[in-house]
Amino acid sequence: MKLQMKIRRISAWQVDLPLREGSYKWSGGKSVTVFDSTIVGVQTDDGVMGYGEVCPLGSSYLPSYSKGVRAGIAELGPHLLGENPLQLGYLNRRMDAVFKGHPYVKSGIDIACWDILGQVTRQPVCVLLGGRYGEDFGLYRAISQESPDAMAKRVAEYRREGYRRFQLKVGGDPEEDVDRIRAVSAELKRGDRLVADANTGWLLHDAMRVVREVRDVDVYIEQPCLTYEECLSIRRQTNHPFILDETIDSVDVLLRAKADLAMDVVNIKISKFGGLTKARQVRDLCVSMGIAMTIEDTWGGDITTAAIAHLAHSTPPEFLFTTTDFNSYVSLSTADGAPRRINGRMAASTQPGLGIKPKTELLGKPALTIE
Repeated sequence: MKLQMKIRRISAWQVDLPLREGSYKWSGGKSVTVFDSTIVGVQTDDGVMGYGEVCPLGSSYLPSYSKGVRAGIAELGPHLLGENPLQLGYLNRRMDAVFKGHPYVKSGIDIACWDILGQVTRQPVCVLLGGRYGEDFGLYRAISQESPDAMAKRVAEYRREGYRRFQLKVGGDPEEDVDRIRAVSAELKRGDRLVADANTGWLLHDAMRVVREVRDVDVYIEQPCLTYEECLSIRRQTNHPFILDETIDSVDVLLRAKADLAMDVVNIKISKFGGLTKARQVRDLCVSMGIAMTIEDTWGGDITTAAIAHLAHSTPPEFLFTTTDFNSYVSLSTADGAPRRINGRMAASTQPGLGIKPKTELLGKPALTIE
């Protein structure tokens, strides 16, 4: 096992990922039909190749955008040539020193280096991230924003696929959102869980109206408003279980939220924190503080799904609120060996690294190569 190696080449491929259901809609009338994803390859001086993926949810969801991934790698990449990809703590400090902010740009590189570490040590990434818990884990299904009746009909469809966790996209007109929550809730069965995710879409007074009107419904409220302070205000005036997502983007905010008792669950998106290294740090802090988590990313295909699966599978089950399988939402497969949903559940690969092999004939020529 060779532990002294250097990054020789960094490549990036642009891939369009069409949605199986045509479009994905959330608060504020936002929607996406095709995701612009970037697959990142990091190659060592002795030929080991690791892969990562970064796929922002458009440019209006978080402060990230697809072209920015590739532009950022072009700026950052030359500073990483010659560095050891196995020294992940050092490598992340190096990235932060030479390229301030923009964690999503760094995520694909970090994931690719974890893939290399797994290949070199002949261990699945989940083992390196803390160990493999159980045989598999449950998934949630996001229900794109439509009319209340249309969203309710989706529940039966998704349940046939094995899902028992449903994330309802709200954050629109508050009266219609109340109807959405009630219509979907009426379709649930014992053991199902419902999350009403506003994706920051409600103003403070509208959020208050909604939580008041559904106070008798068994539903989790996720990220109702834009700011942390607004969400905390709603949290303090409702007895619904509460999830924070978009506003939890650093360890500092996580610790503040814990002190304020601002949530019961947090959503950890890998690229929001800059890759698996920092997402694991946040995950482990949540375990130490007794906070349940949704483990996922902004979006992606096979490689993102593989990274999510390894982080989720290495999370103690009692703290894993849920996770997702983004590669089942899109109609294009970019890698062999990626985890697949089986009856609403998924498992990380047992092969070394991420356990995936990109379909090079599909990827074609890199959009960017640094060497």
